Amino acid sequence: MKLEFPKNFYWGSATSSHQVEGNNHNDWSEWEKKNAKRLAESAKNKAWPDYILDKYPNPLQEENYISGRACDHYNRFREDFDIAKQLGHNAYRFSIEWSRIEPEEGKFDEKEIEHYRQVISALKERGMEPFVTLWHWTIPLWFRDKGGWLNKNAPKYFERYSNKISRSLQNVRFWITLNEPAVYTSLSMIKGTQPPGNKSIFKSAKAKANLIKAHKLAYKAIHSISNSALVGVGNSANFFIPHKNKLYNKLLVKIISYLEGSFFKKIRKNIDYIAFQYYRSVDIGFKLGGSFLGIIENNLDSGGERTDLGWKIYPEGIYYFLKNLQKYNLPIYIMENGLADARDEKREKFIKEHLKWAHKAISEGVDVRGYFYWSLLDNFEFVEIRGFWPRFGLVKVDYKTFERKIRPSAWEYKKIIEEGLDVNVAG
Repeated sequence: MKLEFPKNFYWGSATSSHQVEGNNHNDWSEWEKKNAKRLAESAKNKAWPDYILDKYPNPLQEENYISGRACDHYNRFREDFDIAKQLGHNAYRFSIEWSRIEPEEGKFDEKEIEHYRQVISALKERGMEPFVTLWHWTIPLWFRDKGGWLNKNAPKYFERYSNKISRSLQNVRFWITLNEPAVYTSLSMIKGTQPPGNKSIFKSAKAKANLIKAHKLAYKAIHSISNSALVGVGNSANFFIPHKNKLYNKLLVKIISYLEGSFFKKIRKNIDYIAFQYYRSVDIGFKLGGSFLGIIENNLDSGGERTDLGWKIYPEGIYYFLKNLQKYNLPIYIMENGLADARDEKREKFIKEHLKWAHKAISEGVDVRGYFYWSLLDNFEFVEIRGFWPRFGLVKVDYKTFERKIRPSAWEYKKIIEEGLDVNVAG
């Protein structure tokens, strides 16, 4: 039996500028150089499987944590789009690199804007719909030096940038203003594991408030330029499971779920569709360690199949989230879903199982209109102890030669796009 997806369904993959383009100069590229040695040393405290360490670069090497040329997608985008077309994709999500567009405050680089015009033209020539993200975590150095998202004028700076881009690229229909703003504020402002490296709940709240204002201003700016534009925000969600099903852990799950969803609730009247991103389930619970009270986030003793990053694979979670989003009566695009799997042993099943549960939601009336696998290419993954070693790509990248090689799972994804999902294979 084959499960058929709606007509005009968008099938594709996603990337972000800093993670694939190469040679970017922004707050992240500066952070990488300062922290690469520390991260490589820290990685020595973990036991790594041979199939990770036999790759270049690997987590024990400083090069792993410096994006450098990344995938050289900036120069090879046409080649990469040819691959995506070959794989049956009819849509592609990518991001504009703000630091390229506005390298100095208020000064826009028309040459770089033309580059992205060419990117969009190349997609359209190949029959692929561009989904354009305006901000995928990296910021220009001048903006960083002003305090980044903590600056009171940050929303206005972002509005100016958004206005310039949307006026310059008026043939774009789908816009994502911000990518995973709640994840960004958590990791950047509370945990401090990525730039700017703050550890302050108060700073996190301030940045979050500015990001909300920034989205609303960008939403208005884009719509003032194009009546046909559709604007969303890329919101990521984990499926939280209370550790050992304890009552106090159930309460903790409710609190964390509320905080994770609070950004969406603030902007939901200023979006035209829901950009939903899902990867894993996470065990949540209290733990005592000496005098320290911590939170279990990813308990490796809880069983279940896992990715190379140790993330617990839970395809059913995507169904529950989609059903919960149904009440907003907005079109939904699964904008990111994927896994780190260097041996390509689990990717085919991962895609099929998540699509099976997504199809169940569709069959029950949820308006899902697209699915984007993360990522088209192996790439430079954000957040500490990642970098190049986690292999998320449908396409394998040799980081010495930049040779692309299509993985077997990518061809299986193509079969689903063209023929539907075989439920007997999906399980």
